Amino acid sequence: MAFSLSFFVYIAFIHPGVDLKEVPESAVAEADQAVAGEGSAPAEEKAVDVSTVTDPWMSSDAMIAHGAKVYKTNCSICHGDKGMGDGPAGMALVPKPRNFVEGKWKKSSTRIDLYTTIQKGLEGSSMAAFGHLPKADRWAMVHWIRSITKNKKDLSDKEVEEFAKSAE
Repeated sequence: MAFSLSFFVYIAFIHPGVDLKEVPESAVAEADQAVAGEGSAPAEEKAVDVSTVTDPWMSSDAMIAHGAKVYKTNCSICHGDKGMGDGPAGMALVPKPRNFVEGKWKKSSTRIDLYTTIQKGLEGSSMAAFGHLPKADRWAMVHWIRSITKNKKDLSDKEVEEFAKSAE
């Protein structure tokens, strides 16, 4: 106890701190890349602008790549980095977060059902609504989730287009 108190006093009041001018620029750049998780991503993947996509309900490599980034930022904390329902925050949730790879769905795995779940959340679960995200980001996450799942069902592109044009 005495050691802990002494250590706290030293750190809080006596230690001179770190002079950020002493930190090498290369270390700062490496840390920024590690935090962003973009270490070796190709330049074209970094520059995807889905806001210009006119039909975000249609899957493409660019939409899937963007969906992976949006997913990592918003969903991986519960669903895990690879979508297996094993994220650190998800361990304490009841029911556990969905394992997207396994593909056992409460509704189904159509683009419309996934979009609606992302937009409105899922009643009776810890799945929060992400309707605050731009439409293109929500569609991109739908495409990424469908790219990793084993159990895909879908409607025709025309049905999805009609839904998408009227969806919030």
